[in-house]
Amino acid sequence: MAFLFYFHPMNHICFNGKMLPANEPVLMADNRSYRYGDGIFETMKVINGKICLEQYHFERLFSSCDLMGYKQPAFLSAEKLKHQIIALCEKNNCTELARVRLSLSGGNGGLYDIENEAQYLIECWPLETSVNRLNENGLIIDIYPDVRKSCDRFSSIKSANFLAYVMAARYAKQNRLNDCLVLNIHDRIADSTIANIFLIKQDKIITPPLTDGCISGVMRKYLLESLKSLKGEISIEENVIIEDELISADEVFLTNAVHGIKWVGQFRDKKYSNTLTAKIYSQFIRSIFQ
Repeated sequence: MAFLFYFHPMNHICFNGKMLPANEPVLMADNRSYRYGDGIFETMKVINGKICLEQYHFERLFSSCDLMGYKQPAFLSAEKLKHQIIALCEKNNCTELARVRLSLSGGNGGLYDIENEAQYLIECWPLETSVNRLNENGLIIDIYPDVRKSCDRFSSIKSANFLAYVMAARYAKQNRLNDCLVLNIHDRIADSTIANIFLIKQDKIITPPLTDGCISGVMRKYLLESLKSLKGEISIEENVIIEDELISADEVFLTNAVHGIKWVGQFRDKKYSNTLTAKIYSQFIRSIFQ
């Protein structure tokens, strides 16, 4: 059976626990993630040999495995994966600051071959130090008009079935945007191509609930828990967001595991400040990136 060649200018990858040169073939042509999008992944940030928000990542990973019904490789654990991730970063000389992608697939086989053992792949790349700072220039964003994301029990996982986000990212690049927002089937904002969205409006911070189809982001979860300490100063809500609320918002920011927070400067003709966003970054994000 034919192999799929996996190549990237990094030095090594880790496939099912084995360190291999990055230009060696690793995936079979009947890999279920390749064929059907039957896979999940985590994007992590490593700083000085430690995984940021490690517990959040592994909780989501194993929860997603259970939801997908994966038969996990024997003896696979968070501790083992952590060891392999750091070992790979060391091998590729990027333990100081790296982006890591940990992918799991439903194994090999046809559509009804669901009992095969899951497979996993770890990749890592060095990052620029600018990812540890709040962006100086606000992002320019818009809404991708050609897709509607479902709202079901699988919509919150980081799935290899990523077509909606791929097309939204292509639209953003073609239209010289920094990012694009994705709508759900109810024409409400779900998230962006690579991040969750938060609005600041007067004395409220609002983000869409998971029931509206957004990815269950680790930075989103961390920030929602951390922002509880501001109770009394400002309210935090998981609530639906429609396009009109983007126009009336005072500030907008996006969150993910690599950048923490990136503030949005403009949506169409609407421009935003970043006063409270910068304070939130300083109080809750900067410390975990040091």
